Amino acid sequence: MGGSLTYPYGSTSAVRGHVLAALGVLKVASADQMRRLTCPGHKDSKGVRNACLDLAKHGLTLSEGSARDGQKLWGLTLLGLTAAAEVLGRPAADMGGNARGAARSGAPHAMAVNETVIALTGTQPVPTRPVARSTPTTAPGTPIATAAPAVPAGFGSVGSWATEVVHNLPGTSRTRPSVRADAVLRAPAAGLPVLLVEVDRCTEADEVLAGKFARYHQYFRVKVKDPAIPVAHAVHASLSVPLWQSLYAPTGRDGYPPIAVVFEPGTRLGEQALKNRMNRVLDLTREHWSGKYQKLGGFGGEPDGFVDFTDAIPVLFTTLDRIQESGPLAPVWWRCGHRRWETLTDALDNPRDRRAWRRREDERNAARERKEGPAAAGDWHQRPIPAQPEPAFPPPPPCGTCGGPLKNLGGEDPSAPPPDGRTCEACRITEAAQPPTGLLKALFGRQDKQPRNEPPAWL
Repeated sequence: MGGSLTYPYGSTSAVRGHVLAALGVLKVASADQMRRLTCPGHKDSKGVRNACLDLAKHGLTLSEGSARDGQKLWGLTLLGLTAAAEVLGRPAADMGGNARGAARSGAPHAMAVNETVIALTGTQPVPTRPVARSTPTTAPGTPIATAAPAVPAGFGSVGSWATEVVHNLPGTSRTRPSVRADAVLRAPAAGLPVLLVEVDRCTEADEVLAGKFARYHQYFRVKVKDPAIPVAHAVHASLSVPLWQSLYAPTGRDGYPPIAVVFEPGTRLGEQALKNRMNRVLDLTREHWSGKYQKLGGFGGEPDGFVDFTDAIPVLFTTLDRIQESGPLAPVWWRCGHRRWETLTDALDNPRDRRAWRRREDERNAARERKEGPAAAGDWHQRPIPAQPEPAFPPPPPCGTCGGPLKNLGGEDPSAPPPDGRTCEACRITEAAQPPTGLLKALFGRQDKQPRNEPPAWL
């Protein structure tokens, strides 16, 4: 197909959009990798190469080197990064860098990340309408090209991915610690609100790979004030939210966002050496992925409990050749703490968490109800409450004067003296009516009248 003055290599707008989207995510990639990620239905990479050349004519793409297998590598310019942001529907500030100069050394790690993204996405070929031609395009007797090989299905699309994502911890701009994820998948429709991916080419020490999980754990534990709550009200720790939830949606499970480690040893490690590396990394990261056992007594004192994964990171292992051969939907995932290869859904599940304990408790209650009746295993508030005996109070002391009970403690006769706790009301009235004697008489009694036979004092 001939080109035009604007696009001399004859690329279509659809393929140019595929190239911008692929390079906006992968940053540096070969034409074959872009084809397998965005348009695997094309029989070869010629259309993608033509699109790269047309975009380079307009200053959007450039090539600075080749991969170690000889394939030419393409990247974006700053102008192309802005164009890719428009194609992906993302803010330009969220696109990151353009990996300038990565292709000069062959970009071996970027190539491994690209292959991991392609294998996990599993883009399916889209059928196209055949073009009617007046003349046959192949000579008689030429074998007809077979259809593209089937690609195992995966998660999301090219727009679901981001690579080289930096997670900054609180700190100053010069000394701010951070942890960088090789790739991040966000595919809520596939049940994956967020999945962080680390690609390990087995070129670093085991301790270096394990140390990255310590920084992840530190980042996940950081909390900030909830932006939905006014600053004047956000004074309590319970009003804060995890920092990672400002970037990603909640996972719907206990614990932090899962991290998948994809091992791509190539020819550097054999099968047994790779197993030893996995076991070593598993042991070094145990404190980050293992939960804490919480013991709870069941009904009747039965020992039971659950594993709390609130402060744990789900860590999964797999290899690149496994997901390329069987696809990410197959049981190719090994969850640290589990003991078998599982599908991603089963690997992300926590079979020993509080939900499992609640299911066991409900089963025990149901079995007890069938055996002993509803009152034995049903709701506690429906069980009959036994009658409580009335409390027995000691008898009141007798009156100190008459020996009778201390009745009529006051309030019936207004002329009665106030109660003193020793005599009854009748005795207090009788005692008040008697004339005072002794000292009381001298102080409060009336003066005696003068005798009648004595003359008055003024006479």
